[in-house]
Amino acid sequence: MAREKFQTLTEQMFYILLCLGRERCGADVMAWISETTHQRVAVGPGTLYNLLEQFLQAGYIRETKVEGRKRSYVITPAGQEALEAEVRRLRTLTADYETYAKEGDA
Repeated sequence: MAREKFQTLTEQMFYILLCLGRERCGADVMAWISETTHQRVAVGPGTLYNLLEQFLQAGYIRETKVEGRKRSYVITPAGQEALEAEVRRLRTLTADYETYAKEGDA
């Protein structure tokens, strides 16, 4: 069975959606992710703009402003739901780890 697109999010996807809770342009997205993760997660321009386009097509974000080549984006309710679904998935993984690692079954 094929996986639904965005069924799970990469770290880059997760942080892009997370930071677009507030309107930001691409350069601001890259800076926010780098700063927030203390440079643990890097998103280069090629990856960023590819993901932004995919998120736009999926309806997870919307474009809010265009000033020359500078475009700004914000998350949509569908994107917020995808982000929340990923958080639930990660919590389930963590709970499974906590349960089974303690029992020595991991």
